[in-house]
Amino acid sequence: MNEIEGFLDRPDGARLAWRKVEGAGPTVVWLGGFKSDMTGTKAEALADWAKARGRASVRFDYFGHGASTGEFAEGTITRWRADTLAVLDAIAPGPVVLVGSSMGGWIACLATLAAPERVTAMVLVAPAPDFTEKLMGPEIPPEGRAALAADGVWMRPSEYGEPYPITQALLDDGARWSILGDQPIPIEVPVRILQGGEDPDVPWRHALELAHALKSDDVVFTLVKDGDHRLSRPQDIARLIAAVEEVA
Repeated sequence: MNEIEGFLDRPDGARLAWRKVEGAGPTVVWLGGFKSDMTGTKAEALADWAKARGRASVRFDYFGHGASTGEFAEGTITRWRADTLAVLDAIAPGPVVLVGSSMGGWIACLATLAAPERVTAMVLVAPAPDFTEKLMGPEIPPEGRAALAADGVWMRPSEYGEPYPITQALLDDGARWSILGDQPIPIEVPVRILQGGEDPDVPWRHALELAHALKSDDVVFTLVKDGDHRLSRPQDIARLIAAVEEVA
């Protein structure tokens, strides 16, 4: 089964790059993390699985990510949520299983809340709901706060490459989409969560808080004690594929 690719034109002129494997549904849709793209190890592994099993899959790059157009610094949770819903409508019609990694786990929840009739299940890897407010915000150093106040942007150092921009607009917008609070999250589909115990970016207790908050009773939380944030080792990929097969 071959993978086709193209661009989805958005009303403001932006173009979202996507790749699709035709096959049996529900369509497995990959939602990547913050500053990542659709050519990562987990995304490629899911596409390969879809080709081998005759299953439908879609992966894409958010605005300002990977092969899509736009400046990363102009992206927000609102924007990336809208990108996801547009891809679901145009490229992955019908029922879908959302597979979200890190920020993609938050986006998967937001997309499910927006289109509950479309999503049959979710598989989340190190999900980072509310990360702008609960994970990133508290770790911004004084010099970062000063840069945000003066220029509206802070170049955040990264263990995965060059520093990248964090904008005040991203932080303010992220607070609008908070889902972790006093009330249960009204998501009732089956959910599988894979979380590394040695994850330096998303503490396992944060992912567990999401698991507890989901209204669904069919939630399985798997703690990979020696796992990191990416969970891209062969054994981690095997767990991911198994989780997708279970709910898809």
